[in-house]
Amino acid sequence: MESEEAEGTIVKMMNNCDDRMSELKAFDDTKGGVKGLVDGGVTKIPTMFYHPLDKFPNSSSTEHSLIPVIDLEGVTKDPITRQQVVSRIREASETWGFFQVVNHGIPGSVLEEMKEGIKRFFEQDVEVKKEVYSRDNTKPFIYNSNFDLYSSSALNWRDTFGCQIVPLIGKPQDLPQVCRDILLEYGNNVMKLGITLFELLSESLNLHSNYLRDMELGCTDQISCAGHYYPPCPEPELTMGTTKHSDGAFLTVLLQDHIGGLQILHNDKWIDVHPVPETLVVNIGDLLQLLTNDRFKSVQHRVLANKNDSRVSIASFFGYNSLASSTKLVSPIKELLSEDNPPKFKETTIAEYAAYFRAKGLGNNPLQDFRI
Repeated sequence: MESEEAEGTIVKMMNNCDDRMSELKAFDDTKGGVKGLVDGGVTKIPTMFYHPLDKFPNSSSTEHSLIPVIDLEGVTKDPITRQQVVSRIREASETWGFFQVVNHGIPGSVLEEMKEGIKRFFEQDVEVKKEVYSRDNTKPFIYNSNFDLYSSSALNWRDTFGCQIVPLIGKPQDLPQVCRDILLEYGNNVMKLGITLFELLSESLNLHSNYLRDMELGCTDQISCAGHYYPPCPEPELTMGTTKHSDGAFLTVLLQDHIGGLQILHNDKWIDVHPVPETLVVNIGDLLQLLTNDRFKSVQHRVLANKNDSRVSIASFFGYNSLASSTKLVSPIKELLSEDNPPKFKETTIAEYAAYFRAKGLGNNPLQDFRI
């Protein structure tokens, strides 16, 4: 492992770079990520992590308690319960774009082991992590810091690994041993939950329960995941754990630990999504907003940096990896359109949207550029 002195030298070298691109490359070349800076004893964050102040205030009320927590117990067995859940999901998707689910069928032991698996990966020896550090998205497993490192106006205080887990790309041995088994188990569990969620979302649109699943767009064809590690930040007021953004996929299922920091933008205020034990956060993605012609909302959200603790989370994206090469056309669902509700978005290919989303980077709202 590199010594603290060597890490400190890297930080000084980055801060002394003549231009931003050189500074970014110096950081990238360490392959140590943000955690490498923290391990090196950094007390002042490099300027490339500075974020401008956000114009929206934090909520000073208890509005966070209004973010729906939906109980899925009995949703596959009791028709009355199912109708109640469908109604709540409809309201949450149209109003908040976010909701949390309990009694979702994934054992608490699996959730805890998944969080521990993320932590084990990021807290192992940096020399081991360097072997899978890459910006080549065609690899079955990659780890890096800030996927949009060279296009973002301000970096986020986090490191990330990414892989497609359902179906698995490559061999199980391509996944790190420290989290291999739990990644596969967790992915299979999330897929079962996702199928249920897409059925409930279809019904909330007054469509057949299999409507979204049966579309040729591949809403439930695969899951890609991003495991995030947010080290303690010496100057959290100057940066962000994750800058404000919406998700480019159809749907996201998020597992977060107990630290907190996730916020959603609602009525021009940032509202906390406080962690609830054994609960998963679900949010609508850009492509589902496009499909529903603005009925469901893909809402901007962010993660605050914090000074005292490391935070971990794992986001499971439905329909994300396949977007990169899919030439399938996506446009508002015809059954939802009428003379009073004409199409609000241009028809586009999924690949075109995915490429545009990546090129814009986090902190932008690419869906707005596809409006008619």
